Amino acid sequence: MAASAKSLEICLFSSKLLRNIQLRNERFLSTSGCRLVAGSDGGRLPKFTPPPKPVIVDKTQNEAALRKFLSPEFIPPRQRTNPLKFYMERKDMVRRRTVIDLPEFYVGSILSVTMADPNASGKSNRFVGICIQRGGKGLGATFILRNIINSQGVEICYEMYNPRIQEIRVLKLEKRLDDNLMYLRDALPEYSTVDPEMKPVPVSASGEVPVNTLKVKMRPRPWSKRWERPKFDIRGIRFDLCVSPARMERAQKWAKPWQEFEMLREYDTSKIEQEISSEIQQEMSKLKST
Repeated sequence: MAASAKSLEICLFSSKLLRNIQLRNERFLSTSGCRLVAGSDGGRLPKFTPPPKPVIVDKTQNEAALRKFLSPEFIPPRQRTNPLKFYMERKDMVRRRTVIDLPEFYVGSILSVTMADPNASGKSNRFVGICIQRGGKGLGATFILRNIINSQGVEICYEMYNPRIQEIRVLKLEKRLDDNLMYLRDALPEYSTVDPEMKPVPVSASGEVPVNTLKVKMRPRPWSKRWERPKFDIRGIRFDLCVSPARMERAQKWAKPWQEFEMLREYDTSKIEQEISSEIQQEMSKLKST
């Protein structure tokens, strides 16, 4: 019995040894075949190419931030004399923007502004109108909304960084042919009438801002200003319906053609915009992290 058990153990050991040798031979043949195939072009292995870097998508960034937009009040005026003043104002403006959302809008956009009013019944009032002008720099930035209420033109000038403003909402984001729409005061009322219960119009957050090419019809003269003169450079008025060709020809004597060749008239702010936008992003990230 002892001899048979010992012979059985020897047979099992020899079979395991043969099996291991066969597995080693198969692995060696498979790896040598792969090396021959890989080194067929001169016997060299192909150059190692690292995998592509993963694309990191910041899901915390909302869609409104996809379009690069720098509010014009952040750009200091050309005749700035104290850069420290505008730097300190920018820090205050960034702090204000962490408290309230000041959206992107242009002259010609339709806005609704909710402002705290202790004399109102609900302690706040809401006004809807078309933005006809933006002005001011730094904390003194302002914008004017106009609407026709009860057949009467109503304009309200808001200070953008006024702490009494509770909400600024863009109902229709668009641009106009002109950067100043003060001539709507002399236009027909239908071009300044906005429904107070207007619903927001959806617009792509990453695409281009639509441009409204509407040209308004004016009331009979006299106007508040002589909009036909070249210094205003108005493109959104139907002058062919309200101004005679002789008057338009006489208005051309007020033109200043030499300004086209005045090099110092242009104020290149591209470099300043990049510096200020990076500074604002850093300040916003610091304040949000704290």
